[in-house]
Amino acid sequence: MTGDRRPGQPARSGAQRSAQKPSQRSRRADPSRQAAYETLRAVAVKDAYANLVLPGLLRERGVTGRDAAFATELAYGALRLQGLYDAVLARCVDRPLADLDDGVLDALRLGTHQLLGMRVPPHAAVGETVALVRANLGGGPGGLTNAVLRKVGERDLDAWVHDLTAGLAPVEALATEHSHPLWIARALRESLAGRGVAADRLDAELGQLLAADNTAARVTLVARPGLADRDELVLAGGEPSPRSPYAVTWPGGDPGQLVAVREGRAGVQDEGSQLMAIALADAPIQGRDEQWLDLCAGPGGKAALLGALAAPRGAHLTATEQAPHRAALVRSAVAALGDVVEVRRTDGREVGADQPGEYDRVLVDAPCTGLGALRRRPEARWRRQPADVAGLAPLQRALLDSALQAVRPGGVVAYVVCSPHVAETRLVVDDVARRRGDVVLVDARPLLPGLTDLGDGPTVQLWPHRHGTDAMFLALLRRQ
Repeated sequence: MTGDRRPGQPARSGAQRSAQKPSQRSRRADPSRQAAYETLRAVAVKDAYANLVLPGLLRERGVTGRDAAFATELAYGALRLQGLYDAVLARCVDRPLADLDDGVLDALRLGTHQLLGMRVPPHAAVGETVALVRANLGGGPGGLTNAVLRKVGERDLDAWVHDLTAGLAPVEALATEHSHPLWIARALRESLAGRGVAADRLDAELGQLLAADNTAARVTLVARPGLADRDELVLAGGEPSPRSPYAVTWPGGDPGQLVAVREGRAGVQDEGSQLMAIALADAPIQGRDEQWLDLCAGPGGKAALLGALAAPRGAHLTATEQAPHRAALVRSAVAALGDVVEVRRTDGREVGADQPGEYDRVLVDAPCTGLGALRRRPEARWRRQPADVAGLAPLQRALLDSALQAVRPGGVVAYVVCSPHVAETRLVVDDVARRRGDVVLVDARPLLPGLTDLGDGPTVQLWPHRHGTDAMFLALLRRQ
């Protein structure tokens, strides 16, 4: 996309920086906007994740309540809608966006979001953004910022979208309007078509899906059975969900302040993720039910729920994770379960060969592009490239094959990814199952009784616009 610097490319840190001495520059920058600005800079320069950077900045500066909510909407909104806002800015700047100082461009994105995506009075959006630029980059770029944002503010968002999408093909227009890379919009459209959406409804439903990606997801908690009761979280201010029997939506604030979360009896986990673990635990199997395996356990949310579900049955969960820091996260997540869960550092691709036929239930939560969680990771859509899909395919197949080696005949494997991309979902499952010949697909739909509109099966694809969850994919495979 225009003006987007790729990770690893040096930032243009001072191309237009003022020659003024620091003492001569304006120091007035609104703390909320400053935190949002620093978040965008960390994402661009350090390849950081906004959802990890911004909360720390807000705590450090004592920004709370409505100011914290403003900063969050400003940073996340500017990142999500970066493609659309860059297209707007390209019409308002008298040079290529790539020639702008990166810091100025990030400030312009923040100003544009205030003008077009938030209820900020135009004079405040422009004036505060100019002050932000002067405080961080000196007085030189302030005039440019003022002039560009005044041009942006001459039209509302609908007028800009109408102008920018005129003459485009439907999928291109939707990608522009909803600020998605075109390749992602096309891949999502293909996924919808592959799940049975009729041709005459494809564009309308694609628009709903892309819009859902731009709607901030509510925080969802899981009450781990046997450790916490859902009523405890409801009494603390949550609202029970009809989808997962252990889910509570959290209205706001830091859920880490809850006693149950601090003690590991509850955790933050999307309902779609919860449902994947529940489906594996409830899937019918033949014979014993004693040894469970989470093959790619980091960071540990599904392992903690699986362990809690295994405990009352007298089953034991082995959670494997290769990366040291992710293995540490798993240990922290499952600590409250004691010896019900064993965490091992090992390569999941080797487990099937090392322990053939030892497990009754196996979860493969395979590494993927994460295209199903774009609403939670505002910068992710601009980082991913089409080559990432092909690059992950061999790993996904190898992990699923290892899981099918590790499960005993009569046992079941759940293949899960947080992506609806055809190449990460059905193609992986179909290819591995066809090559092996000792696998049968189990209809996963009856194992998600709280959901409707799940298609023809036997695999399940969840959608944010239909189900209010991340776009999780589930295939259940029984070893013959």
